[in-house]
Amino acid sequence: MSETTNSEALFEAFLNERDDRAWSEIVESLLPFVHEVDQSATRIWFYFYPLTLRRALLDLEDSKWQQEHYEQKARDLAIQGSPWLGDHIDTSHRFLYGHRYWPEVKAAVIKHASSNVTTLDLAQQIRDVASRVAEKPGVDRSLTIGITAVAFMTLQQVGAKAFKSSAGKVDLDARIRSRSPEQILKARARDDSQGLLGFLRGDRKEYTVTFDENDAASRFNLIISQHLTTAAAADKRPYHLSDSRCTINEGPIPVQCRAASCGTCWVGVLGGAEKLSPVSPLERRAMKKFGYIDTEEKNPLIRLSCQSQAFGAVSIVLPPWNGVLGKSYREKEEANAGD
Repeated sequence: MSETTNSEALFEAFLNERDDRAWSEIVESLLPFVHEVDQSATRIWFYFYPLTLRRALLDLEDSKWQQEHYEQKARDLAIQGSPWLGDHIDTSHRFLYGHRYWPEVKAAVIKHASSNVTTLDLAQQIRDVASRVAEKPGVDRSLTIGITAVAFMTLQQVGAKAFKSSAGKVDLDARIRSRSPEQILKARARDDSQGLLGFLRGDRKEYTVTFDENDAASRFNLIISQHLTTAAAADKRPYHLSDSRCTINEGPIPVQCRAASCGTCWVGVLGGAEKLSPVSPLERRAMKKFGYIDTEEKNPLIRLSCQSQAFGAVSIVLPPWNGVLGKSYREKEEANAGD
């Protein structure tokens, strides 16, 4: 069993001084140094695993000892799926290209946490560790910065003991692992060929939606201008057997309402964000309410699938959980501010 050293405990305390706002600033400062293949993926990962989610889950765990509060808190959060990052230490970041360097990154972060840190600039620490990983021949530092930032945040959320105890393995299909960053970017940008007479298809053009780049079977067809959830519903494979949030007749994207009122169908957009319909005021308000994203971007990286029409091939990634985290915590913050 891995034990936490004094140095690691101090490093955890140092990390715990950061909140979601601080991490957002850190990630934004790192993005210019991150390879294009992982710029969107890195941002999406931090939307999927905010510190606010961890605090909510810890509050929920604490309230189990007080049954009358637990049931109310559970209703307030409406968390579904598998939200604990501790259950996905080695796999939560599989959609990052840098995931293939995870064993080296994990080892380097553990070593860093046990050393005498010489700077309080967390972004600089992340760049330094990423640089040490990239000392391996043939490794570009721009491909290790995103995954190193993920490793630091993972250690903060799960603690040094759990972080060290995970297997630290790469979970990639050999076909994907052999691809270069440029090949993956090209695949994300490519639209399906409509054939020699494709121009005659008009509003019947079909495109591919990929929802797990690591699995060649994880895709479904979409007729131009269809909403993602509508197209996914035509995929009748038994996704409900692997994800309890999915129903028998709705395909791989969890969905309940189709009206932006449940938040179940949120996704991250790895490629093709510009091929989706612009965010409507309704979708923007809903995403902010759920706490998924608060942005004025026309084509953000986090979308509600039931509100997103596609006009080309897109690559998305499904988050492991959904809920009304934002609404619950805004109410809590407002109540605390009024005390």
